[in-house]
Amino acid sequence: MGRHLVIALLWALVATGYTGLANSQPAPDVALVEKGEAVQLYVGGEPFLILGGETSNSIASHPGALDPHWETFEALNLNTLLVPVYWDVMEPREGEFDFATVDRLVEDARAHDMKLVFLWFGTWKNSMSTYVPGWVKRDGDRFPRARNEAGIAQDILSPYGKETLAADARAFAALMRRIAELDPHGQTVIMAQVENEMGMLSAARDHSVPANRAWAEAVPAALMHSLKTGGADFNKRAFDLWSAQGAPVSGSWSEVFGDSAEAHEIFTAWGLARFANGVAAAGKAEHDLPMFVNAALNRPGVVPGDYPSGGPLAHLIGIWEAAAPKIDFLAPDIYDENYTARIAEFDTPGNAVFIPEANRAGRIEAPADALWSFGALDAIGFSPFTIDTIPDDEIAPLAETYRMLENLSSLITDAQGTDRLSGLRPDIAADGTLQTETKAIRMGRFHITVSFIDPWTPRADQNPEAHGALIIETGEDAFLIAGKGVTLTFEPVNPESGQVGIEWARAGEYEDGVWQPGLWLNGDQTHQGRHIRLPPEPVSVQRFKLYTYD
Repeated sequence: MGRHLVIALLWALVATGYTGLANSQPAPDVALVEKGEAVQLYVGGEPFLILGGETSNSIASHPGALDPHWETFEALNLNTLLVPVYWDVMEPREGEFDFATVDRLVEDARAHDMKLVFLWFGTWKNSMSTYVPGWVKRDGDRFPRARNEAGIAQDILSPYGKETLAADARAFAALMRRIAELDPHGQTVIMAQVENEMGMLSAARDHSVPANRAWAEAVPAALMHSLKTGGADFNKRAFDLWSAQGAPVSGSWSEVFGDSAEAHEIFTAWGLARFANGVAAAGKAEHDLPMFVNAALNRPGVVPGDYPSGGPLAHLIGIWEAAAPKIDFLAPDIYDENYTARIAEFDTPGNAVFIPEANRAGRIEAPADALWSFGALDAIGFSPFTIDTIPDDEIAPLAETYRMLENLSSLITDAQGTDRLSGLRPDIAADGTLQTETKAIRMGRFHITVSFIDPWTPRADQNPEAHGALIIETGEDAFLIAGKGVTLTFEPVNPESGQVGIEWARAGEYEDGVWQPGLWLNGDQTHQGRHIRLPPEPVSVQRFKLYTYD
């Protein structure tokens, strides 16, 4: 059988999401499970919270490279490490695979009782194609490059290169096959990221020959169906562009969406998502782990082409979900100041909330970001970047928070998907301005007002941007709060109930899910029954019960 016929067959298989080539390995005991409005990650039959860290980009490029860092990972109380696997390192010559680095990572993770999420640096890494093997880079005819509007070749491969998809899918399938051999039940490797921050730069769409050919073709029937049946709820940007064109029932991309940069980005999103779907389908046929694609976020006011356009961004989620059913969820990599607003954009029906690259490790805001993500958005995981470079004097805040979260994990996962769990954190504007206003939430019979400025600590000695907590309703009028730097006051939802008092409050901690009570706090610590207060340092846990009286 000729190579071109083989490529055509592979293209057809991965493009349609075919999974009939699965090997005889048992299915991994890892799954995404919907619970109420939440999506949870189950590992070994139990809900699992990823308390993670992502390594820097090239640290895992040879066996044993992480040896000096495992002590740091353990000191941080990580339970999961996110680590790249590099296509050029794994397949230096076409068809010859070197799994030495992968094998060593799995061995070391087991030795340190840690889970792994592998990040596939394939055709895309930070929207570029710098981690593809040399035999791919040098063959521009077989593996066409994306081009800008002037026709200038970019250091990005075109998502419309059929042999590119076939080669990437074949390599990713080989990786997943190796993982299945090493870890068939998913006891160590629990998820895989497909590509890295996919997107088109310097132009909103690829202008290569295969891309221009695709642009002139009819918009796929699946996308047209989603537009017609889902309307603006499917994807507002695509719907508005389509409506402006008169809502045609079919046509080329320019006929359906116009010829603006925004229209070009819709085209790019569909092409990138179909490519990712093909790679994921080939991998899942070998080892059916949960798979996700991560997004390099766009910034307000920046036009498509000046950010990684067409990636799995919040304003393109509908496009990606329709084009890439083999991708289980989309995840944001965030370096923006306004963390809460940007992450909340990914809290959409059916999409698991996971933050694989939550800015750089060691930031004082990281613990509050983690608490808010698990509490407010039912997140399955949180993971700062460059975890291997965190200075020793910056380890404690995240380590203390991760230890607390690990001990609270069963209570958190039990409350996820219900109205018994909430996250508390001050907002930060896009320009970095801290929003210090109080916030109000409702839990059970009570309105709760939350302040992030501690009343008993001089303002100059506080960092409110690092304050935050999660709160769980544990029983009738009973609550647990965990975090730091928050003060709660209470009013009844029903004014006829009278006033709200604190029946009791107690400090303590959980160890392996079991409450270990500490100091009784019904005096000065609650300001004689006026409030519940978590001091600015360190993170702590309190349980309390409220009552009403006339």
